[in-house]
Amino acid sequence: MGTEQTEQLLRGGIASAVGSWPGTDPREAAATIVGELGDLTHLVELPGRGTGSDMIGRASALLVDMPFDATTRGYRLAARPGAVSRRARDLLRTDLDALEEAWESTGSAGTGRTVKVQAAGPLTLAAQLELGSGHRVLTDSGAVRDLSESLAEGITRHAAEVAARLGAKVVVQLDEPSLTAVLEGSLPGTSLLDSVRAVPAPEALSILDTVISGVPAPVLVHTCANHPPLEFLRGSAAAAIGFDLATIGTADLDDIGELLESGKQLALGLIPVQSPPAPLTWRELAEPAVRLVDRLGVGRRTLTDRILVTPACGLANTPATWARRTLSLATEIARAFAEDPESLTFG
Repeated sequence: MGTEQTEQLLRGGIASAVGSWPGTDPREAAATIVGELGDLTHLVELPGRGTGSDMIGRASALLVDMPFDATTRGYRLAARPGAVSRRARDLLRTDLDALEEAWESTGSAGTGRTVKVQAAGPLTLAAQLELGSGHRVLTDSGAVRDLSESLAEGITRHAAEVAARLGAKVVVQLDEPSLTAVLEGSLPGTSLLDSVRAVPAPEALSILDTVISGVPAPVLVHTCANHPPLEFLRGSAAAAIGFDLATIGTADLDDIGELLESGKQLALGLIPVQSPPAPLTWRELAEPAVRLVDRLGVGRRTLTDRILVTPACGLANTPATWARRTLSLATEIARAFAEDPESLTFG
């Protein structure tokens, strides 16, 4: 997909959310997201429903010919589809039905609006899934390769179904919360004597790009890690990179500047996932992003052209009232960035 078309779908000056949402009602959640996020609606994830509905569990509904099941520690690859795979597929089908219903009720069908679908990225999936032996998939390079290829094929099918059902354009978000731990080698093994090696950056990049390049849609890689590996992500084939701006320090400024220079869009998490002690206005929440581009010297037009606005991370554990408020705040900030960022002043 060409750069110009990608930037039309993952363009600056718009708001979206990361993916997960509080509660267990897919219709209510879909109606809220479709109504609030007109520029970049997303398929909602509801981890509150339990096994098969969290980020890793949902992958069981997406992977092709690689079923897995639940264990006392999480999830493990299995020889044949079991209850977890069936439940994950049923939940995904329910969520798609709810989104289609909300989509049609707002007159969005066939309008060419854009929808975002999310999936665990290959490195996080390999870090959190177990082999039959109990070791992480990440410890077996052959299994990682198979997992990445299966994930790319599954996401491609999933995105095509969403596009067909909604008459929409689709972008894909790969969630990589375990990325930093994978690169640093800080994942625990099956015992104190069984450590999980750090994956060298070139190898990790190849794994990630297998999925990004295998999906015929613009890809946003998002990480909620406290120390997002921005230099590593700059080298990926992703069209956009998303992270919580509050985790960024002065030492990361050069990396952000280089991300922008490389042509990538940024999805900046500007709204905290938990309600702050004192109410914050959209202007206060927008200030760190404005000061960032000012400090980088890239011009405030960057906010209009290159910056998407999101909550800091997923909202599954956020009170419902604040979750809804984060969407309206993100929309207000994005509107200000799109319309007149030069006029924004702060005390």
